[in-house]
Amino acid sequence: MQHTPRDPKILLITPTADMSADRHGGRAKCLQRLVRMELPLPTTVALSFACVHAIAQGRMPDMDEIMRHFGEAPLLSVRPSSQDPDWGGPGAILNIGMTDLRHARMCDEVGEEAATSLYMRFIQAWAVHVARLDPDSFHIPDHPGAEDLRAALAAYEAEADEPFPQDPSLQLCEVLRSMARAWEGTTARLLRQAKGAPADAGLGLVVQQMALGVGQGECGSGVIQFVDSLTGQPQVTGRYLSQSQGREALKPGAGAIYLTRDHRGPSFEDLCPEAFAELLRMGALCRVKLREEMQIEFTLQEGRLHVLDAVRVQRSSRASVRIAVALAEDGVIPREEAVLRVEPQALSELLHRHVDPSAPRDLIVSGIAASPGAATGRIVFTATAAQASAARGEPCILVRRETTPEDIRGMHAAEGVLTIRGGITSHAAVIGRGLGLPCVVGASDLTIDRKKRQVIAPGGRRLSEGEVITLDGTSGEVLAGEPAMFEAVLDGAFRTLLDWADDFRDIGVRANADTPQDAQTARNFAAQGIGLCRTEHMFFEEGRIGMMREMIFAKDEAARRAVLERLLPMQRADFARLFEIMQGQPVCIRLFDPPLHEFLPSDRAGMRDLADGLAVSLSDVEARVTALTEYNPMLGMRGVRLGITVPEIYEMQARAIFEATVQASREGDPVVPEVMIPLVSAMREVELVKARVDAVAAQVRTQSGVEFDYRLGVMVETPRAALRAADIAQHAAFLSFGTNDLTQMTYGLSRDDAGRFMSTYVKNGVYEEDPFHSLDLDGVGELLRIGAERGRAGRPDVTLSICGEHGGSRSAIEFCRRQGFDYVSCSPFRVPVARLSAAQLALAARGMRDFRVTLPGY
Repeated sequence: MQHTPRDPKILLITPTADMSADRHGGRAKCLQRLVRMELPLPTTVALSFACVHAIAQGRMPDMDEIMRHFGEAPLLSVRPSSQDPDWGGPGAILNIGMTDLRHARMCDEVGEEAATSLYMRFIQAWAVHVARLDPDSFHIPDHPGAEDLRAALAAYEAEADEPFPQDPSLQLCEVLRSMARAWEGTTARLLRQAKGAPADAGLGLVVQQMALGVGQGECGSGVIQFVDSLTGQPQVTGRYLSQSQGREALKPGAGAIYLTRDHRGPSFEDLCPEAFAELLRMGALCRVKLREEMQIEFTLQEGRLHVLDAVRVQRSSRASVRIAVALAEDGVIPREEAVLRVEPQALSELLHRHVDPSAPRDLIVSGIAASPGAATGRIVFTATAAQASAARGEPCILVRRETTPEDIRGMHAAEGVLTIRGGITSHAAVIGRGLGLPCVVGASDLTIDRKKRQVIAPGGRRLSEGEVITLDGTSGEVLAGEPAMFEAVLDGAFRTLLDWADDFRDIGVRANADTPQDAQTARNFAAQGIGLCRTEHMFFEEGRIGMMREMIFAKDEAARRAVLERLLPMQRADFARLFEIMQGQPVCIRLFDPPLHEFLPSDRAGMRDLADGLAVSLSDVEARVTALTEYNPMLGMRGVRLGITVPEIYEMQARAIFEATVQASREGDPVVPEVMIPLVSAMREVELVKARVDAVAAQVRTQSGVEFDYRLGVMVETPRAALRAADIAQHAAFLSFGTNDLTQMTYGLSRDDAGRFMSTYVKNGVYEEDPFHSLDLDGVGELLRIGAERGRAGRPDVTLSICGEHGGSRSAIEFCRRQGFDYVSCSPFRVPVARLSAAQLALAARGMRDFRVTLPGY
């Protein structure tokens, strides 16, 4: 009959013990599962969170109550058992119970050197972690003997002013007290809060009888796992340390033999075939019963196998996807759980190269991580130099003070982009994410010496054009040289997981795509159409920017129309290609948005080239540039304002869209293009543009003899448009919220310049997070709510979406689901992350648990 403990906070781990991870921690609960599976686990006692908290306050438990479970003169270990293994905890302490008397007895049983090593290791652990003495006084030689042990005991007595304790119960008591106080110390509390733990997170402790793996016959210790931590593929890996290897058996990673047969030498499989077969059986059992891939820690005591612990296999992002899919495909877990188990950020890592975490890093400077992935190349300072470098087959990194639309060709040619100015929604950041190009912005500690063609880093370090650097767009670090990289991996498991995610999500996911390359990437990632095509980027292509400048310098409307007539077939071909790639899926095309000055050179050399190309005087060019200059161009004549004052631009674009629609519908699936008007703030603006677009559509229908439909909508990016959404929606089939500009206008912040002070604001709690990085659900979110409600009031069937850079973030997707939005649109390389996040949010809304925090992490 099982003895009932006097203190319910001290539990012998048995199959029926009343234990939970919420009260005793994940490790304790996992050990109980191992006991239930009848694995050969040494006697183990669990102390609850409440018990450990009491210990930290000076209220010790009944030590006799704990010790009675372990028999006479036991050797024990104590290990932490927090609710989440990522929260950390004090290190384990082993060999508690080693005394002079126990050492003498063990010398006869296992040999003097093994016994002395065990004793000295305990003295070292006790001195450093319990008595808090200087570790330099407790060095353990490779082959310790009696003299070394006497010296260690003498050193302890000299440092602590008392002999080394010889009472096992007292030893255990002080270990428990030390570990409990360490957990509740200020430093430990701050560290785990930084990892997401609540301030009052509890710690349990498990006290376990040691299974030493030393003695007569074959003895040793090891760890084994059954999948590769990097790839997630089935593979037995681990190590075994045999006592027959002497001192080496006690040094982790040294003197190990491999578990399976290969060319590197003897294996545990050959040495102990029966134990190896039993470990394979245990691994398969753990996989099914614990519903996870586990690493098993074991010892062999005179041929008898003991399991000490089992922990969740540490894994790369690639392995986490592969393991979750494999478990679901084998029927161990349902597909819903597989989808919930994978962190969306893990998918982002798979889409891009990244720096090997173990590689040494020569840090030059840190900036803002604007577009994930890593890239290595030679420094270049201009878009032209980047194109020349690419033509030579030399990877390059484009380094700019800040990028402009003129730099797009250079960004296409570069491996990565580094800017000194800018924030998370700056031009370089937005284009970098769209291209899947690693990008670091806002590296304000750098300066560019244009005359010497050098970058000057903090401390005066100089890097010349042509030197090799590496950008880590995931961390925001700029590194010297070429560290080792891991390549992007998109395997079958990746695609399978996302297919399952699509079965569960309840909100659409489109992509922001401006070019055929972007559209193909979006299509490859199964985006449900294009939610934002920024047409102005097409005009910066070689051969077009000259015509745009010619149009800007045209004397009158007729001259402008003549130039636009030459641009028309190029735009038509662009749109036809997008429609072809998207195969009948919706394509939302934003009409021309930027101010015209962005197409003109800003330096005198560029102006001279332009004057020469247009056959006009330099003074004429300077005068035109001056005339187009605005104090605040982002709030000036751009977007719909330009479309109304220079209507021939929008008319040309509308004709290109509709003629491409006719062409694509003849060649493939019917196309219903979506035409979006940018920067609207008044209903009358929509009426004026809609009348002209309708007229162009009618002309194309008549000329082509082909009927087609189109949808006209509004990009809501001004606060007034959100407030007047009821009026605007009467003339718009859809409202797509452009959260980049809406955030900028709501806060009165420049998204290109806010990086200068944003970190200070966040650090001082002015803003909880950078509002350009994480959607402000309180301020900007309130405008979104108002706009959505009033938009539906004005037109109940209006389609609602967001297409700003926030569209791929989990918080924004969650917000859009709650508000009943139809879809989100984000950069092509964020589409997989958005698909998975949307599925996880939908499953959570159905009551599915977040399995990422309920797994047997220990």
